[in-house]
Amino acid sequence: MPFPTIAPFQTEHFYAAYEFNTAHQLCNSDCESITVAELLALAAVPLAEFGSLGLGYTESQGNPALRSAIAAQYSGPTAEQIVVLGTPIEGIYLTARALLQPGDEVIVLTPAYDALVNTFAHVVGPAHLKQWPLTAALGEWQMDLDALRQRITPRTKLVVVNFPHNPTGFLPTAAQFAELVAVVAQAGIWLFSDEMYRGLWHSGTAAIPSAAELYERAIVLSGLSKTHGLPGLRTGWLVLPAADLRANVLNWKFYTSICPPAPSEFLAQVALQAAEPLRQKNIALIERNLAQAEAFFGRWPTLFTWRRPRAGSVALVGMAVPSVTTVAQRMAAEAGVLIQPAATLGYDDHHFRMGFGRAAFPTALAAFEKALERLRIAE
Repeated sequence: MPFPTIAPFQTEHFYAAYEFNTAHQLCNSDCESITVAELLALAAVPLAEFGSLGLGYTESQGNPALRSAIAAQYSGPTAEQIVVLGTPIEGIYLTARALLQPGDEVIVLTPAYDALVNTFAHVVGPAHLKQWPLTAALGEWQMDLDALRQRITPRTKLVVVNFPHNPTGFLPTAAQFAELVAVVAQAGIWLFSDEMYRGLWHSGTAAIPSAAELYERAIVLSGLSKTHGLPGLRTGWLVLPAADLRANVLNWKFYTSICPPAPSEFLAQVALQAAEPLRQKNIALIERNLAQAEAFFGRWPTLFTWRRPRAGSVALVGMAVPSVTTVAQRMAAEAGVLIQPAATLGYDDHHFRMGFGRAAFPTALAAFEKALERLRIAE
């Protein structure tokens, strides 16, 4: 009998093949990282304090001081409602296992990071997962709440969203988000809100509340990988207002990571002390890179369809070629330039994800443009 399988994790297979051997990268979703020494200095924490850290077991739910620092980022949630994770993606798995049964229906806003689709589909069964796609309009992405209403049935258990959105950079207005929460609440179902890019609000874009601040049946995932540019810490958390679900999640956590790594928890507390400087640094970098991107797309109006992101560190860009996957493979092999085909994110093969959070973006963009000309991609 074959082992039960889950759908291939296309994004991570893609990065495993290319991320560490391709010189110029235009698709990274995180923001520019810093060293441990730089992080400690930013928060005025002596290196010796980190060096004296004991490496024993930690509390399964997370260090109480860290949970308090996380809770302080929200209006309403308490430290008791926070579960610190061994890695952010663990929160998706724990939620799927603790909340769902085979045959439950799940609705996922798409396109989406693979785990937000495949993990839930694996638990409930692929036939019970419904995609709720964003709409590609002229110059922007749009969210169709009527389409969400049409997908909800008495068997729907969970709606999954991600704002700021990966990979499009879409962000609803506060009013739109409140309406979305109202639709979910009226149906009495759970809302899983991936908020890994929370805080990366661009100039002119108004912030929106966390789902955990609006709805008692919200499950919020966040962490330090994107907004703070610290993916190497692998620190994430769930905000779980519902006590019974939180207890079940913790029981499942005993079967996965048991407890967070002590060094990551220490550095996560340091990062939250320096959260605002880290966030502002990365927003400034994103906006500088977006200005570079705007000029680039202005030079290639027939090859690309550009919808400027409202928030976050990524955008989904249309490309008038028969196959972006083929172009991406050529770019990596012949020019050392990495773009991520949207097909790896369950979307079509005429878009790619572009990331704006890295300092090397201008150099990578110049290499991309040179390769477009040399490889005659537009012809």
